[in-house]
Amino acid sequence: MKKLFLGMFLALILILTSSPTYAATTQIKVDGVTIVSDVNPESKSNRTMVPLRVISENLGANVKWSDSQVTLTKKDMKVILKLNSNKVVKNGKTELLDVKPYMKNNRTFVPMRFIAETFGSNVNYKNGTVAVDTKPFVIDGVIVKALLHEYHATMGGVIQQIKGNGYNEAIYNIFIENKGSKVEPPSDYTWSVHSITTGGYYKGGQYDFLDQEGNSVERFDIYNLVRGYDEKLPIPPETLIHVPTENQWYLFSDPAGQAIDQLIDRASVSGFVTVIINTVP
Repeated sequence: MKKLFLGMFLALILILTSSPTYAATTQIKVDGVTIVSDVNPESKSNRTMVPLRVISENLGANVKWSDSQVTLTKKDMKVILKLNSNKVVKNGKTELLDVKPYMKNNRTFVPMRFIAETFGSNVNYKNGTVAVDTKPFVIDGVIVKALLHEYHATMGGVIQQIKGNGYNEAIYNIFIENKGSKVEPPSDYTWSVHSITTGGYYKGGQYDFLDQEGNSVERFDIYNLVRGYDEKLPIPPETLIHVPTENQWYLFSDPAGQAIDQLIDRASVSGFVTVIINTVP
């Protein structure tokens, strides 16, 4: 009988230690910002497991799914993970994970330290908080502290500051990678929503990357064409960007602008956006 109880006790211990448990008191901070997530981190085999997209996107990595395989990319790093497999491929080389990624409540959980360190971040655990510090984002040798984003509406406007090296680097790369050929300045362009004319360009947003002292390192202004209804006329480029540091205009694309908006939306949900001024009623 004693052997039976001992066997049951050991089996219970095995189940408890092998099953994921909620780390409800665990906070995750990326670059000093407490990450907002609708799913709590979990602890499994002494590893903090977090939802894949929550950690990857806040580090600036792109996430793509194909069946049960996920590919993470950022700059020159490519990582391929599979559900319920401890094998991971980093830039073509296979490594073994301590804990297999798994699916729970429609979320894929991955070991946070592995993902963070793979993309060049430092991880420290103290008093129930996991602090992830990403690599500084640098433009032309200058460390970028934040991105200042300004846009206007029919009545009023918004100025907001975006922190998080992953987000700011991803937004900057969209500008650089989608900057088309040089063009002449449009004959009619404006910041004021009240002076729009058909065929002119309206500034849809201003994006200013700031250094540690708040000085501008690089700036991009997105301009959108104000279209008329006469389709017989040639349609000029829909979207342009102006780079004030070069005093030069370039072709841009509306999808690229939308991708930037999506990144800012994600940054806002995760807590990386601070509204400085909002005069929109």
